[in-house]
Amino acid sequence: MDELVSLATDLVETPSHEDPTAAGDLIESWLCEETEATVRRDEVGNVLARRSADGKSAPETDDQSPPDSTLLTTDRSLALVGHHDVVPPDDDQIDDDGAYVVERRDGRLYGRGSADMKGAVAAAMLAFRDAELLTTAETASADALVFASFVGEEIGGEGARHAIQNGFVPETAVVGEGSTCYSAEGVTDVAVAHKGRRASTIVAHGESAHASVPEEGENAIYRATDAVDSLRSLPVPSVEVAGETVSGSLVVTEIDGGTAWNVVPDRCEVTIDERTVPGERAPIDRVAATTGVEWAVEQDLPPMRCQDESFADAVLDAARSNQDSGSPSSPQHVVKPHATDAGWLAEAGTDCVICGPAQPGEAHTATESVSLEVLERCRSIYRAVAESQVGATTAPSE
Repeated sequence: MDELVSLATDLVETPSHEDPTAAGDLIESWLCEETEATVRRDEVGNVLARRSADGKSAPETDDQSPPDSTLLTTDRSLALVGHHDVVPPDDDQIDDDGAYVVERRDGRLYGRGSADMKGAVAAAMLAFRDAELLTTAETASADALVFASFVGEEIGGEGARHAIQNGFVPETAVVGEGSTCYSAEGVTDVAVAHKGRRASTIVAHGESAHASVPEEGENAIYRATDAVDSLRSLPVPSVEVAGETVSGSLVVTEIDGGTAWNVVPDRCEVTIDERTVPGERAPIDRVAATTGVEWAVEQDLPPMRCQDESFADAVLDAARSNQDSGSPSSPQHVVKPHATDAGWLAEAGTDCVICGPAQPGEAHTATESVSLEVLERCRSIYRAVAESQVGATTAPSE
């Protein structure tokens, strides 16, 4: 426990809301010193490392090869995934010198990034180092164990997208975002799906005129409100996951139009927040087909659903094995309501689950904290998953 607390504390106290370089330096140097893994730092700041079950390191590449692809010489790879960037700290989470304030009390670690998600990154680093990979495993589903800590998760998954574009597509991944206390208090669950988020705008165009002669113009606000009425009537997709119905949503969150009280407006903009589920999207394009209306997607964070049931079950087995013996409840497969980097990986072809220490409502708050007991539990889960899934198969005898 002491080593985990120390590493998590070092990560949390390292500022990374404006520039994650220092936190990336810490992760990279620790991996190089503590493991014999092949460690890479790409040009945007992602830290990636690879251990092979057969003990072989990733091959060196020429100057033309993308650095990420050297870590995945086979698609049979299991990745432990996190991110080391954070949202800006609250005033009470930073001292006069600009350093992050970190406190340990009542069995919890307090500070910006403790829950989202440097605590989980520290747990994954230790599990990555300590996992005993099998040299013979006929039933193993992966040949290599990979660690990845991305940058830019909080601003749309920039680091994950960069890594994927350069060849980082493991077969399976455990993403350490929060999954604790979803099914029951004190239980670390396994999320097998999450919603995505599509942010878009509807812009209605009209023609200006003096408000005393409105018939000489075309009121853009009227067109925009007609579009809003149409949006409210659109069907929202839903999907069955882990025994429950997960529904998307479509909400108008802002409207802006007009220039003066006596002028017919020639432009009005409506902002839409859409929560997506794996599968179909709400047919907003129907509204965009209206005369004088344009639709633009500003951000599209993909949803995630694990298609590999055996992998999802294996992670759940590890979570159940490491849940407190006295707990009245057992970990379950659950669904998260918001997007993570798992969405980008799933879109690229990786089967992902989410398993991490953060509880709902802990991240991005002025009192952000994480349970040290649950951090240790996640460390054990990650190690157990690695040891059950990664192994080098032997060649058949002649």
